[in-house]
Amino acid sequence: MARRSKTRKNGAGSCPIERVLIWTDMEGISCITRWEQVNSTGSAYAEGRALYTEDVNAAVRGAKLAGFEEIYVVDGHGAGGAYSFNSYLKDKLEPGAQYVFGHRWGCFVEPLRVGRCAVVLVGAHARAGVADGVLCHTMSSESWYHATLNGKPIGEVGFAAAIAGSFGAPVVFVSGDAATCREARELLGEHLVCAQVKRGVTRFAAVCLPPAESQQLIEDGVYAALIRSAELLPAPYDPRSPMTLRVELTSPDKVKDYMGRMGISVVGPREIESKGETFWELWDRFWHY
Repeated sequence: MARRSKTRKNGAGSCPIERVLIWTDMEGISCITRWEQVNSTGSAYAEGRALYTEDVNAAVRGAKLAGFEEIYVVDGHGAGGAYSFNSYLKDKLEPGAQYVFGHRWGCFVEPLRVGRCAVVLVGAHARAGVADGVLCHTMSSESWYHATLNGKPIGEVGFAAAIAGSFGAPVVFVSGDAATCREARELLGEHLVCAQVKRGVTRFAAVCLPPAESQQLIEDGVYAALIRSAELLPAPYDPRSPMTLRVELTSPDKVKDYMGRMGISVVGPREIESKGETFWELWDRFWHY
């Protein structure tokens, strides 16, 4: 597909968006199917970083084509060691955006606080336990087994949407595998634009688009999501208040990491929970330390 030569300025209809926050993860990137591609000590990590960077660049190009000049991109992948939240190939990054490194997943919210922000998720993955979810997990495959919000299962797409929704911002685009797109649309509605870059066969196998096609799909999808008028944007995700976030950990010894933390209660041998009026209030308790 030929590249567009003209930029369409944001502001179609009554669209209120002035800035874009792109949160990224690695497991939902084109052609990634193995832990070795996403862990910093893995034998295929260099390949994974290159694929990751190019999918992210495609999203930035889409936002630029939609006319945005204020674009924030957050590396949200915990690859381990010095590469946690620091996996992009810096010299290959698309110009025209501001890149955030070293900030824990889901905790960089400055553009959300300013307001008039839309959220784009690149490389998202399905929640733990999904049969066709490539590399599916919830937050940490080593520590978190399962999570619910108000009694309903929730994964990282839901977390991102609930964080954004706490500030009145919608998630407008998601890229990942078929299971992730299904999970996202069930939560956020059919107005959500999704780019399905692979289809899981098992947790560690997938039918994938070639990177060039995936990247064009992401670029086109981000562009289409961001030029919509306000009435066609997904609504900010707003779970009912008060909210209860309950996390089932992988083993009882993991509970000690949360004991004594304000607002978090131990409710079972390997279960913890927090209650509050907004999801950001709950989320901040888990990670602000």
